[in-house]
Amino acid sequence: MLRLYGDLRPNEADWLHLLVVDWQVVADLSFSDLVLWIPQGDGFVAVAHSRPSTGVTVHQDDVVGQRLPPARVDLMRRALTEQVIQHSQEPRWTGSYAVREDLVPVVCDGRAIAVMAREANLGIARSPSRLEVNYLALADELCGMVARGEFPNLSAPAARRGSPRVGDGIVRLDADGVVLYASPNAMSGFHRLGITGPLVNTVLATGVAERLEVHSTVDETLAVVLMGRAAWRTEVESHGVSLSLRAIPLTEYGQRRGGLLLMRDVSEIRLRERELLTKDATIREIHHRVKNNLQTVSALLRLQARRSTSEETRAALGEAQRRVATIAVVHETLSQTIDESVDFDELIGRILSMTADIATPDTRVSTSFEGSFGRIYASVATSLAVVLTELVANAVEHGLGGRGGGVVVRARRDDADLEVEVVDDGSGLAGDAPGAGLGTQIVRTLVTGELRGTIAWANRREGGTIVTLRAHLSEPAGPSRREPADD
Repeated sequence: MLRLYGDLRPNEADWLHLLVVDWQVVADLSFSDLVLWIPQGDGFVAVAHSRPSTGVTVHQDDVVGQRLPPARVDLMRRALTEQVIQHSQEPRWTGSYAVREDLVPVVCDGRAIAVMAREANLGIARSPSRLEVNYLALADELCGMVARGEFPNLSAPAARRGSPRVGDGIVRLDADGVVLYASPNAMSGFHRLGITGPLVNTVLATGVAERLEVHSTVDETLAVVLMGRAAWRTEVESHGVSLSLRAIPLTEYGQRRGGLLLMRDVSEIRLRERELLTKDATIREIHHRVKNNLQTVSALLRLQARRSTSEETRAALGEAQRRVATIAVVHETLSQTIDESVDFDELIGRILSMTADIATPDTRVSTSFEGSFGRIYASVATSLAVVLTELVANAVEHGLGGRGGGVVVRARRDDADLEVEVVDDGSGLAGDAPGAGLGTQIVRTLVTGELRGTIAWANRREGGTIVTLRAHLSEPAGPSRREPADD
């Protein structure tokens, strides 16, 4: 988006992207809208806009893409050329309320490339609280860093769930890591961690270190973050309380003058994440054990079939062994993922190969797959796998009649609607419908019941049989998808 406007070098566009990613902190601290203006022709155009979560917005509608009114161009151009923050002499009236505007040059590698307008709504007149005074002082320091090319910090970490924001709690540190100010939310968070007494005039890193459990795992960056020396993020956990911490060093002409520490209590988020991990591990272990048990049953059926003297019994046990093995393959796939669904395209290859080998161990039959099934919910994946196993086995055993040939499975998926064709180049159906054996009964029952679909057999003009299966794979009832933890 930023490269569409102005005459920006690649590194300058990247710098503005980093600023826009991180400037919500400035908007919240200054209780102001932030608008990024880039010079274009004889004026300026707005390319980004951020609203404060701590105060009243100035612009109800987004201003991205709008051009700057001519009356405001001179002051903004002065900010750009002089590389000095410009303050409007008089409030600007917008409708029924006044707006105070500060114009902050955005400097990259010593060159001013844009202007960040900080616009505060003056519609609510009241005496600022101690929290607001400290917020505004920190916002002024960050704006000064923007004008000197010292913010954003290139080493700042990417966003992560549970990342702290201004309203969650802030702590201002001096160059030695001593607390100069802590917001009420920040004090509450560190008190929950076990730190007693006031935070101001104490070394925060020392207080936190004293509350760590003896055998707890500590991030090696914790001390650096708690001292405000690097733009990193970490977490500290003690006695069931988890705090997410992010440091923003405050600098002036390259010299560190202190730090801003953002804090958020993420205890509930981390607890829910651990519960989900435990649940996922339990589900995977269940699928793994089911798979092992089914493989054991399949091996027993295969052993019993080999010892049987009746050809009919041997064939029946072979079919049972094939069905059990198919279900085991599905559970094996489910045991390797945390999702309650499987990538059926990966599964179908194993099913085709296994089915053809078991159905005709002494005859070479080629199997292939075309199209895509996509992801299939676990609740219907087993039924679909069994149906396809029966159809492919039937095509190999009866359609090809025990001789060599080919079987092709084609899949077409349209959201929840699935159409599958199983095609062989054998002798075709003897009549208008397949037989009434156990395999056919299983297929009809699973298709009409579990898959909520239809199935039809027909002879092909080129020879052989085509079986068309249509199924509706809607999401199962109940909460099957995991909801993310609150940000």
